[in-house]
Amino acid sequence: MKRIASILAATVAMATPAMADLELEKDELTFGFIKLTDMAPLAVAYEQGYFLDEGLFVTLEAQANWKVLLDGVIDGQLDGAHMLAGQPLAATIGYGTEAHIITPFSMDLNGNGITVSNEIWEAMKPNVPKMEDGRPQHPISASALKPVVEEYTAAGKPFNMGMVFPVSTHNYELRYWLAAGGIEPGYYSPENITGQIGAEALLSVTPPPQMPATMEAGTIYGYAVGEPWNQQAVFKGIGVPVITDYQMWKNNPEKVFGITNEFAEEYPNTTKAVVKALIRAAIWLDENDNANREEAVEILSRPEYVGADPEVIANSMTGFFEFEKGDKRDIPDFNVFFRYNATYPYYSDAIWYLTQMRRWGQISEAKSDEWYIDAAKSVYRPDIYLEAARLLVDAGMANEADFPWDSDGFKAPTPAADIIDGIAYDGKAPNAYIDSLPIGLKGAQTVVGTEVQG
Repeated sequence: MKRIASILAATVAMATPAMADLELEKDELTFGFIKLTDMAPLAVAYEQGYFLDEGLFVTLEAQANWKVLLDGVIDGQLDGAHMLAGQPLAATIGYGTEAHIITPFSMDLNGNGITVSNEIWEAMKPNVPKMEDGRPQHPISASALKPVVEEYTAAGKPFNMGMVFPVSTHNYELRYWLAAGGIEPGYYSPENITGQIGAEALLSVTPPPQMPATMEAGTIYGYAVGEPWNQQAVFKGIGVPVITDYQMWKNNPEKVFGITNEFAEEYPNTTKAVVKALIRAAIWLDENDNANREEAVEILSRPEYVGADPEVIANSMTGFFEFEKGDKRDIPDFNVFFRYNATYPYYSDAIWYLTQMRRWGQISEAKSDEWYIDAAKSVYRPDIYLEAARLLVDAGMANEADFPWDSDGFKAPTPAADIIDGIAYDGKAPNAYIDSLPIGLKGAQTVVGTEVQG
């Protein structure tokens, strides 16, 4: 019925001013997503009629997992998708499934957390500093987890944790947090893609909606995931989120919208029309101090989107986050969709992901700074983004001041104070950044067998 309603509503859309901008090469599109709150720009663009305003008849389809989603985009079953930021980069540089995927639109900032089981939290708590009111002092360092991991190791019990995909933000954030606390999260090699070489904490893939149940079953002791699956653990009383990625790295990049380079070249106007609709959705999600978030929560709670209880989704989408049950804290920027140029695809964001791939051995050999920059530019496409933004501004649908027209594609370096390990990040100096990190591959080091050499 939703598809039929979309087609019928098109008669209204045909008369809108936005339609005059572009002559579409393709107007029927299918986009994939995973059931996470940060797919919101797609749902909002559909439900608010922004796709229809562009003359686009869009079908949104939930996917079983990130691999199925990526394969669907590559083989053309999907025209585009809500993607892990690492997926277009990994595919384009040939790590895993090889294909040239681009992103003309960044979907959000922040939005993830790391949760541990109640048992692990009780073991960690004595190592966590307290505030005057007795509540844990945030952000919580993984150094509080280190003695727990050591106890499990001494008892011969592997310390298992979940993340959503080998090239996911969640994998890199969980590794970052563990390493910052002195815990080895393990390495990849061309011959061993488990990511568990030399690991003290063993990370493996679990699909996001299955995270709470997998932890409750005792298969994993904690996980890194996007919402609402951290808050779900709180509501079910089975776990405690110990840190959000906003607390780990203020306003860090998260999901992207991915399409094949072939799609962008064959359907350039359609691509810009899609980006226009997504920008409008992002603006709607953040405008007037998040005034539309309650409506967004209702949309996302529907079974065809995230399908979680509205109260669970609202816990993070409306400006606060709950850690231990009843310990709600204000984190107004936990989910950012448009503020701080969240939708602009920065090269420096792409380069950070590439540095983490190198740090943990997914990129097995040293690369020059120029290689990182060139790889980022082949995937992240701010040129397409700004063309779409210009059309919106000229049509009076967006404000000129809200876009970084003169950007060179690089954010200002992230200061040390905004990152949990106190190490600044400059996207223009990727190798210097990699070498500054205390745990991980450096320089020309490689992983051979079970050892780091070089």
